[in-house]
Amino acid sequence: MDASFWLDCWREGRTGFHRAEVMPLLERHWQALAVPRGTRVLVPLAGKTLDMAWLASQGLRVLGVELSPLAVQAFFAEHDLQPQRHTSACGEHYVAGDIEIIQGNVFDLDEATLADCMAVYDRAALIALPPAMRQQYAQSIYGGLPAGCRGLMITLDYPPGDMEGPPFPVPPAEVHRLLERGWGVTTLEHLDILAEQPGLAARGLTALVTDVYRLDRRV
Repeated sequence: MDASFWLDCWREGRTGFHRAEVMPLLERHWQALAVPRGTRVLVPLAGKTLDMAWLASQGLRVLGVELSPLAVQAFFAEHDLQPQRHTSACGEHYVAGDIEIIQGNVFDLDEATLADCMAVYDRAALIALPPAMRQQYAQSIYGGLPAGCRGLMITLDYPPGDMEGPPFPVPPAEVHRLLERGWGVTTLEHLDILAEQPGLAARGLTALVTDVYRLDRRV
C-alpha cells in the first residue's frame, strides 16, 4: 500500500474512516494516563480527526502527522483556524495555537521531533498499515519516542479472511510483539462492536472487536 492510496481516498471522498465526533474511547480513557498539561502529544496518520481539537482542549500541545494536504487544510478550515506555515525535512508544517499538523509521511519524522513528544495517541495509524509495514512503523515511530512517554492505542481485530483492509485486523498478540521490547502494554478495554459498525459488517465481517491499550515507554 503506497501513499497514492490515501491521497486518492481524500481526493475522491472515500473517507468513511473519519468520525464526525470525538472518539468516546479517547474521552473515557485519556485521563487515566495522567499526562501533564503542556505535554506534546503525537497523533500519527491524523486525517482531520476531531480528536486533535479535543486533546488541545485538555491543555495539550498536539502534533498531528497527515499525508493528505486536503485533510490538513480541511481540519483548520472546519475549526476556523488560520495556521502559519513553514517547511522542514519532515514536511509542510501548519501551526495554529496548540495544534500543529505536519503534512508529510510519518516515516519522515526525525529524532528531534519524536524526542519532544511525551505522549502519543494512535487510533487510526497501526490499523491503517498492512502487516509488512507495521514492523517498520513500530521501530521508527515507537522506537523513537522518549523514555517516560505515555500513550493510548485503539485497535480493531476481526477474522482476517472476512475482509480486505484497511482497516486491518491487529490482534493483541501482535500489539505485544511489536511493542514489548520498549513499552509496557496494558489492556484497558475489550469491546465487541460489530453491531455498531454496519458499514464494516456490509463488507463481510462476521466479528469485530476493538481493544484499548495504555502504553508506557520504558527505555
